[in-house]
Amino acid sequence: MVSPFLIEPDAQYRAQATSNLSSHALADFRACPQLYRQKQLGLIPDADHTAFQVGRATHVLTLEGRDAYARGFAIGGPINEKTGKPYGRDTKAFADWAAGLGKPVITQDQAELVELMAAAVHRHPVASALLSAGQAEAVLRLPYAGVPSQGRLDWVIGDGHAISDLKTCDDLTWFESDARRYGYAHQMAFYRALVREATGQVPEVTLIAVEKRAPYRCGVWSLTAQVLDHAERENLAAIRRLDVCQRTDQWPTGYEDARTFDYLA
Repeated sequence: MVSPFLIEPDAQYRAQATSNLSSHALADFRACPQLYRQKQLGLIPDADHTAFQVGRATHVLTLEGRDAYARGFAIGGPINEKTGKPYGRDTKAFADWAAGLGKPVITQDQAELVELMAAAVHRHPVASALLSAGQAEAVLRLPYAGVPSQGRLDWVIGDGHAISDLKTCDDLTWFESDARRYGYAHQMAFYRALVREATGQVPEVTLIAVEKRAPYRCGVWSLTAQVLDHAERENLAAIRRLDVCQRTDQWPTGYEDARTFDYLA
C-alpha cells in the first residue's frame, strides 16, 4: 500500500498554498475573512521575522536531526576586520553575505538557544518517547469537506495512528492560554481530519511545547476527542462560510456591526 504521506521541500509545499486550504489559512479566515482574502491576493505578505526563523530552526534540529539542520541553516555572519566583531544583521555586508548562502541565517546566540530547546525536548521522558520513532514534516494533500486541502504535520507516528506538533513559547505556565489564543486545537483538528480522510484512522493528538528561555521547560499535552471534535465543527462551519464568501466575493471583517461593551475582565 502506498503511503498517503508525502515528503517534500518546504518551498514546494508553500507553492501549493494558492490552490490548497491549509490550517493556517483557515485560521486567518476564522479570524477575519478580509485578512484571509488579502493574504490570498498577496496584499499582505507572510511575515518572516527572525523569531520565526529560530522556531523553524528548532523544529528542524529537534525533529529532523543535525544533518538537516546544517543543510537548512547557516550560523553566524561575516566579521568586520576593523572591529573583529560580526557585522549587524541590518548591514549591507551581512545582507550580501547571507544572500550568497542561499539559506536562512541565525546568529550564534540564536543557535545556542536552538540547541538548548532541542536538548530540553529530548530530555523530557514523554516527548522523547513520542519522538523516538516516526516521520517529521509529513505532508498530506487531499480534499477535505469538498475543498482541496493540505497540511504539513510536524510528526507522524506509524501509519498515522498518532500525530504531534512542536511549539515554542515564552512561558510554559501560560501555554494553555497561548494554545487557545493561537487556535492550536483547530490546527490539530484540521490535521486529524486530513489523517482520518487519508488513512481511515483517527489519530491520537499531542502538543509538545518548550520554553524559549531558561529553564527551558518542556511539556506535553494530549488533546481530548471532545476538544478536537468541537474544534473540527468550528472548522467545518468556517469552510462553509468560506464557500459563501468565494461565491459572493464578499469578504467582511467581522466588525461591520456595532458592538456592546458590557463586561469587565
